[in-house]
Amino acid sequence: MDASTSGTSSVQYHNIAEQRKATIVTSPVSAFQRQVRHCFGNATPGEFPLSANPSIVLHVLTGCNLDPQDLATLEATCSSFRQPANFAPDNELSLAELAALDMCRKRAIFKPMTQEQCQDLKEKCGGSWKLVLRFLLAGEACSRREKSHAVAGPGHSVAVSSKGVAYSFGSNSSGQLGNGTTEEEWRPHPIRSLQGIRVIQAAVGAGRTMLISDTGKVYAFGKDSFGEAEYGVQGNKVVTTPQLVDSLKDIFVVQAAIGNFFTAVLSREGRVYTFSWGNETKLGHQTEQADLEPRALLGALENVPVVQIAAGYCYLLALACQPSGMSVYSVGCGLGGKLGHGARTDEKVPRLIEQFQTLNLQPAVVASGAWHAAVVGKDGRVCTWGWGRYGCLGHGNEDCESAPKVVEALSNVKAVYVATGDYTTFVVSDVGNVYSFGCGESSSLGHSTAAAEAQGNRHSNVLLPEVVSSLKQLNERVVQISLTNSIYWNAHTFALTESGKLYAFGAGDKGQLGVELSANQTERAIPEWVDIDLS
Repeated sequence: MDASTSGTSSVQYHNIAEQRKATIVTSPVSAFQRQVRHCFGNATPGEFPLSANPSIVLHVLTGCNLDPQDLATLEATCSSFRQPANFAPDNELSLAELAALDMCRKRAIFKPMTQEQCQDLKEKCGGSWKLVLRFLLAGEACSRREKSHAVAGPGHSVAVSSKGVAYSFGSNSSGQLGNGTTEEEWRPHPIRSLQGIRVIQAAVGAGRTMLISDTGKVYAFGKDSFGEAEYGVQGNKVVTTPQLVDSLKDIFVVQAAIGNFFTAVLSREGRVYTFSWGNETKLGHQTEQADLEPRALLGALENVPVVQIAAGYCYLLALACQPSGMSVYSVGCGLGGKLGHGARTDEKVPRLIEQFQTLNLQPAVVASGAWHAAVVGKDGRVCTWGWGRYGCLGHGNEDCESAPKVVEALSNVKAVYVATGDYTTFVVSDVGNVYSFGCGESSSLGHSTAAAEAQGNRHSNVLLPEVVSSLKQLNERVVQISLTNSIYWNAHTFALTESGKLYAFGAGDKGQLGVELSANQTERAIPEWVDIDLS
């Protein structure tokens, strides 16, 4: 394999420590002769010219599921990987580009796309299949799309298995469990009317639920009103079984996010649409409060592909994927500094949060709490900003931060996931440890122990990140945390492990934990396994 003259000039090998001959040769040399490696296209042992059989190389590149950055490095350092491979469907594509295209074809949202749609997505991502692959993988990682996950909503919960089966439990006064009734249910049950439909993502709000299938269809149930607490509006329609959202029928949706006054959806092409609460152009377009027609966000995100959206009480964050790297945009109410622009003013159209460039941080995961937000960087750093009440920002105080600020207390931790709720924050590290901080009400932080119970401080607020020892004792690697993101409901928390086990703690007065509480018990301080198989 020839090194490119324009790339790296040498290859670094692992150093092998010298050993004394006595430790190597301990007996006479055997008459058995070592085998000679067989090669393609050349008789010299050890050589394997790529040009001899590029189809095998392509198979290896695709089968190993290399990262898009690794494919780009191969192209940059070796001419064999960047020359036209003369393979269908495009003879001009290099081996690295073909491998990226093959891996894109494995993704559920890419498979049904027409050739024209694929090319449009390629151009929108920057003109490379490697960039398209990065876009698709980033979206799956951020929201656990196509993987098992659980959502701790306001009073009710939804869990989705890796096979695409959706389970619901908890409060059901508006039919938000989708089981055809309005009765509470503490035991998780699959939503039977969706049998045969593979669900890849779930979103919950106060009294409403949205589920997204692998074909991009959106099913909604529960109440159809928004902002009841502020406007006193009661929904005039209650839907107790999943119904297709007709206004989204022409949009292939891959993610939904529900705020207190609005809903946002993300298309497979990375376009963000919002409906409701559009009056006074609060979300990038001029509509009435009750308008249920999805409108594409205007401004900076019109031609920038978005991989994840996160909705807070009255604002929206969008994680965008550009050729130069990842970036975060915000729009909506700026009270408390939660939009991250160094001020507390509202933004009517999406605006880039520039602080991440100053911090030299590449955002990888974004989370919107009711009044504060958080980001995990590719390097494992965690940033928080917004209203710091109860210590939910993790900086050791209750001050507001109007721009993203690194959580210094986590400087020795490499984070991979972050979740935010109503004045609470959870961080998951690369080794599966979980840290939490903020409001301790409802025992939703998971720090309650026998000693804390005895001292009567099970609801204490936590100003700095602390390891959730109750989860560490499970000896299960945690991969996802979800917590209630509503200021009107007592919070509860889910922890999902790598093996597909779900644990719950916090408020459970409506059955939202999925476990039965004893008489007069309204919450659970210690994580308990939920009897449901999400593997």
